[in-house]
Amino acid sequence: MKPLLLLASLAVLSLAPNDASYAAEREPYGIGLEGFQYPYPVQMLPLTNDGEQLRMAYMDVPSQKPNGRTVVLLHGRNFPSSYWAPVIRTLTDAGYRVVVPDQIGFGKSSKPSGELHFDTLARNTITLMDHLGIAKFDVVAHSLGGMLSVRIARAYPDRIDHLVLAAPIGLEDYRLYVPPTPTEKIVETEDKLTAEGYRKQLETNYALKLPPEQVTPFIDARFNIKGSSDYPRWLRAFVSSAQMIYREPVAHEIPLIGLPTLFIMGADDHNAPGKPNAPEALRPKMGQNADLAKALAAKMPNAKAEVLPNAGHLVFLDAPAKFDELMLGFLATKP
Repeated sequence: MKPLLLLASLAVLSLAPNDASYAAEREPYGIGLEGFQYPYPVQMLPLTNDGEQLRMAYMDVPSQKPNGRTVVLLHGRNFPSSYWAPVIRTLTDAGYRVVVPDQIGFGKSSKPSGELHFDTLARNTITLMDHLGIAKFDVVAHSLGGMLSVRIARAYPDRIDHLVLAAPIGLEDYRLYVPPTPTEKIVETEDKLTAEGYRKQLETNYALKLPPEQVTPFIDARFNIKGSSDYPRWLRAFVSSAQMIYREPVAHEIPLIGLPTLFIMGADDHNAPGKPNAPEALRPKMGQNADLAKALAAKMPNAKAEVLPNAGHLVFLDAPAKFDELMLGFLATKP
């Protein structure tokens, strides 16, 4: 994708100027990102998780030249699903219908009072596809979405034709490096984080290649909710997602996936959740994600790994042209 088109696609994610003083003065977003614009219309699916009435937000984007196939995009932990805007455009231009949910606990979806679990999110995603009448689909998943896609692929293998894992996390079992962290400690740490601290965290953990103005909407989406009356509820849900990543590893399940699978990794992506809490001697061993992806692909019956140079954790934004080429080429192969 051309740089100007990428910039335009990302710019739509923010309703207001990125001036810090203006951000401080305007109305805060709600914890369902009320006030934060998505690139396509958002619909809501009522769900019940653990007896709690919730709503799952999603975009359902048709193609003007449909090929009869559907791709589901699964987002990461630190981003609303709106960051998929450039990939949505690429896929719809190629003929795909694109379904883009915000998982429960994220983006414009409900923030539950209970704990998050990958198996529940997997069932929710299948419920959405049943609601839309889509029996078979392809999956493109990023970061935490990669972990979720593993659970979907394991539980519902007959529903998926192709699986694209874009810089997924969960390629190693973080419990082997990081001691358990009390929820209250994570809540305290996340609550103290500032917008500038978060920007530095993204730059360090994700090896961001994007210019600052393209990163600002991501930071805005997170920090302009702090003035919401329901912010403590959002914070609890966000921390629950961190504990879910730690407590529910998928690395041991990945080699069992028989679906056609493509890993697209950034060569500079060394993201490893919980790494700062690991003993110092173990930290260098964590987050060797490109090597982990290649090793896992070699153990799988129908998988391969591509590593893109000069790309970090946001591989589909760092190297959009090559990512699109690999993704579209893989999706076009016979399952």
